[in-house]
Amino acid sequence: MHVHVELRYNAAVPVVAAMLADPEYGRARVEASGAIAHHVEVAGGPEGPFTVTTRRSMPTDQIPANFRAFVGTSVEVRQVEAWEEPQPDGRRGTVVVEIAGAPVRLTGITTLEPDDDDHTVLTYDGDVKAGIPLFGAAIEEAAGRAVGAALEAEQQAGNRWLTEHHHGTAA
Repeated sequence: MHVHVELRYNAAVPVVAAMLADPEYGRARVEASGAIAHHVEVAGGPEGPFTVTTRRSMPTDQIPANFRAFVGTSVEVRQVEAWEEPQPDGRRGTVVVEIAGAPVRLTGITTLEPDDDDHTVLTYDGDVKAGIPLFGAAIEEAAGRAVGAALEAEQQAGNRWLTEHHHGTAA
């Protein structure tokens, strides 16, 4: 299943990149996604390439009831975003999301592009694959919806973070 999500932030690309590379924001975004427990690791910084790795325990309430028996009451989700050097037109990176113990994986490209001088669009564009015979398509669809919902919650957390930390946000 193809997933395309665009998140809009009230700040310029370098400010949003700095936010994404901040471990404190990493914890805030994971909590906003509904995580029960989490771990955040950042390597590098916003002035160059950087990688953000999150591990979170998520409730399975967004998984259809008939599939919950396979995963239990929570799932461990590992997300890795590897951002390249800044470019004049924004940032580009890769994203991988894996569910521990389940053959479900999202792989794709992520970009940060200016919407105008004071706004940025963060795009996730990738594919969810589930290596489960017979049920793969239904699980891919459920996982795609869950990823989209989690990312939208992160957008709200990001704009709140930008406002609270006075990072040159637009009013």
